[in-house]
Parts: sequence; structure tokens; C-alpha cells
Amino acid sequence: MKGKTNYEDIINLPHHVSSKRPQMSMLDRAAQFSPFAALTGYDDAIHETGRLTDEKIDLSEEEKEALDRKQQFLMERLGGHPALTVTYFVPDAKKSGGAYVTKSGNLKKIDEFERWMMLMDGTKIPLDDVADIESELFRDMF
Repeated sequence: MKGKTNYEDIINLPHHVSSKRPQMSMLDRAAQFSPFAALTGYDDAIHETGRLTDEKIDLSEEEKEALDRKQQFLMERLGGHPALTVTYFVPDAKKSGGAYVTKSGNLKKIDEFERWMMLMDGTKIPLDDVADIESELFRDMF
């Protein structure tokens, strides 16, 4: 062993290949060393926690009255399917809060009893979640 460096005695030996077991593919061999998520769902939970939501704004009495007047004005003109832009709150399905969405389209229907409005594209918007309604019809009114 004198004069030999480490592993010199085995470095040139042939690689053993089993005659009883098939050789593992490179993909399977690599999978043994790939990272794994020890805590399943942890990354999703971190992402969800970091996702921001908005709080629903409580409208003042004056703002509520202005929205009511706009809704009444639109109800009188439903036959013409007026063009409008509605900003409304959509609650988040996973955590408290939500997001404000602005949608433009033509008004199809307003149901005062169930408190929703529907646009021609089928979008149904709860009246209690509406923050603002804009339309060319309001230009001279509001």
C-alpha cells in the first residue's frame, strides 16, 4: 500500500451490473435525488397568505341615494338596454375581503326584489355590492 494514493487499488475495477435485477433508467435514478415537499400544501398556503384582498367599502348615505337614483333611472330605460360601466365588490372564496371589479356592458334586467342586475352577456351583479355605476345617460344628471 506504500506509494499508492487513495483508491488506486479499486479505481480501475469494472462496474458491477446485476444479472438478477434490471438496470434502473436514468430518469428513475434522478428521481431518487429530486427534492420533495415534506409538507404537502405548504407552498400553496404560503402563496394564499401572501395574496392581497380588499375590504368592502361602506358607502355613505349620500352615495347610496345616488346609486338608488341611478338604478331607478336605468330601470325606466331598460327597453333600450343602456350601456354602462359598473364597479362592484366580489367576495373572495378563500379568505376575508375580496376585490373590486369594473365591468362594462349593456343592461338587460334589474331585479329589485332579489337585488341584482344582469348585463346582456349574462353577468349577474348583486345590487348590494355595487360601488358605482357610470353611463352616458347620467352625464347631465349626476
